[in-house]
Amino acid sequence: METAADDELIRRNPCRIKGAGKESPAERRTATVEQVDALARELGARWRLLVYIAAYGPARPEEQAALRRHDVDLANVGVWARSAEPELNTGKRAPGETKSEAGKRFIVLPDFMRGDLKLHMYLYAEQKPDALLFVGERGAPFRRTTFGRKWKKARKKVGLPEEFTLYDLRHTGHTLSTQSGATLKDTMVRAGQSSEKAAMIYQHSNLERQREVAAGIGNTKAPGR
Repeated sequence: METAADDELIRRNPCRIKGAGKESPAERRTATVEQVDALARELGARWRLLVYIAAYGPARPEEQAALRRHDVDLANVGVWARSAEPELNTGKRAPGETKSEAGKRFIVLPDFMRGDLKLHMYLYAEQKPDALLFVGERGAPFRRTTFGRKWKKARKKVGLPEEFTLYDLRHTGHTLSTQSGATLKDTMVRAGQSSEKAAMIYQHSNLERQREVAAGIGNTKAPGR
């Protein structure tokens, strides 16, 4: 069960949580690109970058909580995930290692995010090189209690279901990677996964994608058919 949790086949070990164990990979949710943009807009400028790194990284929430100013690479448009800071039940962050060695990686982001990175570092990140990239209005690390209230309001405004979590943005990004033509290895590297089992649960294929695949097959047909 611990292995399954580490492979992200389930979100948490049901042995740890009362009443858990009901969720299966098929129940994972995704947002559209338009909904990702809407979430970023509704959450406001301070949290816009966090939404995009979650969706287009795709980074884990605990990896984003650990990001420092010096982890940002503007020249190559990306961030270094070197550690993770999961949130404890007390609300405090617990600095530690990434989920696996594969989690230590450079996350290449879409070129359009260069401006978002620069603006965030100028306006919202702490100024010391080793200071946190994401902090609240009072300079504290982002937490479920404070960020969660903003998230719920934005989620409702965008029209996403109550079950849609910040972690589902990572799922969204992983799915977008596969639909853009990324190989299994590509998606594993981007998401910082060491297990093919974990990566395979993101291999969704909706009707639109199936039409694209069919069109691609049609383009290979012999002349005259």
